Amino acid sequence: MQSPASDLDQNWWRDAVIYQVYPRSFADGNGDGMGDLRGVTSRLDYLKDLGVDAVWLSPFYRSPQADAGYDVSDYREVDPSFGTLADFDEMLRAAHALQLRIIVDLVPNHTSDEHKWFVEARQAAPGSAARERYIFREGKGENGELPPNNWQSIFGGDAWTRLIEPDGTPGQWYLHLFDTKQPDLNWENPEVWAEMESVLRFWLDRGVDGFRVDVAHGMVKAEGLPDWAGAAAMVEGEQADAEDAGDAEAVAEGHMNPPSPFFDQEGVHEIYRAWNKVLKEYDGDRMLVAEAWVEPVERLVRYIRPDEMQQAFNFEFLLAGWDAQRMATAISGSLAAVESVGAPSTWVMSNHDTVRHTSRYGLSVPTSFPKGISPEQEQPDEALGLRRARAAAAVMLALPGSAYIYQGDELGLPEHTTLAADFRQDPAFARTKGAETGRDGCRVPLPWYADEANYGFSHGNADPAEPWLPQPEAFARYAADQQDGTAGSTLELYRSALELRAEYRLGAGTLNWAAVHDPAAGVLAFENNGVLVMTNFSEQPVALPAELLENHAVRLRSESSALLGEKLAANSTIWLA
Repeated sequence: MQSPASDLDQNWWRDAVIYQVYPRSFADGNGDGMGDLRGVTSRLDYLKDLGVDAVWLSPFYRSPQADAGYDVSDYREVDPSFGTLADFDEMLRAAHALQLRIIVDLVPNHTSDEHKWFVEARQAAPGSAARERYIFREGKGENGELPPNNWQSIFGGDAWTRLIEPDGTPGQWYLHLFDTKQPDLNWENPEVWAEMESVLRFWLDRGVDGFRVDVAHGMVKAEGLPDWAGAAAMVEGEQADAEDAGDAEAVAEGHMNPPSPFFDQEGVHEIYRAWNKVLKEYDGDRMLVAEAWVEPVERLVRYIRPDEMQQAFNFEFLLAGWDAQRMATAISGSLAAVESVGAPSTWVMSNHDTVRHTSRYGLSVPTSFPKGISPEQEQPDEALGLRRARAAAAVMLALPGSAYIYQGDELGLPEHTTLAADFRQDPAFARTKGAETGRDGCRVPLPWYADEANYGFSHGNADPAEPWLPQPEAFARYAADQQDGTAGSTLELYRSALELRAEYRLGAGTLNWAAVHDPAAGVLAFENNGVLVMTNFSEQPVALPAELLENHAVRLRSESSALLGEKLAANSTIWLA
């Protein structure tokens, strides 16, 4: 099927602004308390008015929902909780009619244990073709009672689970780098390759414009599955940075010493070269974006060489936090690295796996990266975090390349930091027995109308069910209807920034650090296509050269009070042109 958007500019993804929809929490079309595809369709005009170019949908496939849909039991069906294939097709048609592209999630590292392949594998004998689709091994010990190696799950606990064979005896072990209900596929098996390429074509034929690839640095494991002395984690970062930020677990698992045997293996690039060829069979310049927590950035950009993927998420920028030097370093390093392979950079501050940046920036250490925030932990300064988040958004949306907005970022939504343990559903919370708070706090359903039940999440339904996760009372003041048309609101700030970004073609521009750039003093300043962007990361106003204000007009302020005479206020950003 031809994408209705295919007549637009080629290489659209190089400077696109892409909005992440987490379907279960975006909009509830039928009133059952769970977001769905009809809800997404009902809000496409809102996204068009916001000024984004594309929408990325987190998984909506048939799934037992053990990990919020990242445990797929059928890659070609819509889960009934989200609707039907007909609902998807209608959403896609409506999006393309608005010239919004649609990117869907692809989960190729693992399936659900309820996928037909794994159901077959459970019933099949060791060494059978059914078991060869996954990673089964005999256990160690006298009777095979020990796991095949010492790998630990990203979600906590062993990465191996032992099967009980059909005759009731303990049998082989299977690998699951995540939950026990997410067995890893065996990418050494040609049948796995062929099946995933078939899945790509199924959705490309329906007209999707691209794929976000989950755990794109996974799939291929080191030969022999050797033991490993490192700590399993999705988030990478320098050990010192992690410790300084108060999160010693946020360490580089891919490039520690020794390197990880299950992430960033050379073989993944062969997969993406093959997928690149599949996408080129279709018109409309379809794209792949990698979720690859890989460092240093020089290794990350190997995923976006000309014959592989088009984009990779820039997690170095996300992890920089509220700090001028760290953010400037992330920007410079990222732009230099992507230039080496002729690809665009991407910029993102939050997603469905991270504490919202509005809350992270409000912590006493605003460069920290906690794995969730519980009522017992430090509570962020909500007002300060929002002020900094608005200033950071004005930086991100002025950078050359492609920008990603997580749903609710444009409303300034904070993390739900007081969510009771009884409501938490993240498998990481259960598998670590609460030691890891988990990701539920950033996944709370959006507020659309302050005075409606569920804050309008189930708008249009007479007697809606309670949302799948409870919303905090604070969401009322962040509701979209309270911000729509309200001067100075975060929603209007995003709309203005996106309009100016398009007017000045900032996504296609070139960054040059300005003369007033001084990260050591807390000032980040750069020029891009005739726009001068200045941010004050410090807690004190900073003086601006008089000629700047004399020779430029202020086009954007992150706060109405961002300019104090000839000074840039604390925690503020301005655009001058």
